[in-house]
Amino acid sequence: MTKPRRIYFTVTNDLSYDQRMHRICGSLVEAGFDVCLVGRKLSSSKPLAEQRFRQKRIRCFFNRSVLFYAEYNLRLFFFLLGRRMDAICAIDLDTILPCLLISVLKKIPRVYDAHEYFTELKEVRTRPFIHRCWLAIERFCVPRFTKGYTVSEGLAVAFKTQYGCSYELIRNLPVLKTEEHLPQREDFLLYQGAVNEGRGFEYIIPAMRELNYRLVVCGDGNFMSNLRQLIKEYGVADKVELKGMMMPQELRPLALKAALGIGLTEKEGLNQYYALPNKFLDYIHAGLPQIAMAYPEYEKINREYEVAFLLSELSVREIVDGINRAMLDVSGRAAMQANCMKARTVFCWQQEEKQLIRFYKKLFRLD
Repeated sequence: MTKPRRIYFTVTNDLSYDQRMHRICGSLVEAGFDVCLVGRKLSSSKPLAEQRFRQKRIRCFFNRSVLFYAEYNLRLFFFLLGRRMDAICAIDLDTILPCLLISVLKKIPRVYDAHEYFTELKEVRTRPFIHRCWLAIERFCVPRFTKGYTVSEGLAVAFKTQYGCSYELIRNLPVLKTEEHLPQREDFLLYQGAVNEGRGFEYIIPAMRELNYRLVVCGDGNFMSNLRQLIKEYGVADKVELKGMMMPQELRPLALKAALGIGLTEKEGLNQYYALPNKFLDYIHAGLPQIAMAYPEYEKINREYEVAFLLSELSVREIVDGINRAMLDVSGRAAMQANCMKARTVFCWQQEEKQLIRFYKKLFRLD
């Protein structure tokens, strides 16, 4: 009997909150692969929930800035060096270098999971020295990863144009779940996801002064201290609730009760413009109409299933007017909720995982 092929996946985040990697690893285990997911351990990390795949968290002395990335990549390299594997997959650019070295040393296939166009993130692009460093790593590594996949057609075209890499499309779609009884919607706005630069908070928070609705923010990230300062500066502490990081099972009940989801990003770099973020799809699966930007991937889905109110520009006035129109348009939101119910049966992980499994079977020539 042939042993299952062993695949190692590497990330820099806390595994407890990584729904995307839980889906990917779980589907591959179900398809007969032996999977290990390697991530980061923080002092605030919760105990890992039991999964069908193996998990390993690496603790670092440094937890931010270039020192963290240098230490983590070094620790990751030596951890992987002592493990037996048949393939390795780097999730985004921040773990790509040790994965490249390990694949060369062990003479195994390597895969790049381009969940983001890392050097096109605002927090990277706006820091010249940091941008140059990551760009050098990207230019050295990405062309050497001829096998890979990304989350949107726009990003696939960008990687093909820039590096000649023909990456497949495997979108980050939620698992389809059906609820017997949907709770009554309440008049509050929901933001869930990373609280990072470029997510529009510089416009959302001042807009809250003119809105008579509560905003619930679920998540954490590199913009959290700035967000707290903005809330204080604009005097909207009574309207904005910061819940911090939440487990997936805690997030969904909130999304099922909210009236409107918020998913705004600045057009700063190709990543934000061409991305298809987790929250856009999570809102759809919760039957939650949302405010988003009129960017290509959103428009593509919205033409087929109208699930969002799309803004033509990111400004305080556009946000205020857009949210007020959406909240007052009760029948429009009801129609969008019905559209979400239809769309989620198409844009779901049960359909998308077939592409993932085909990709790895092809990688190992198992077809």
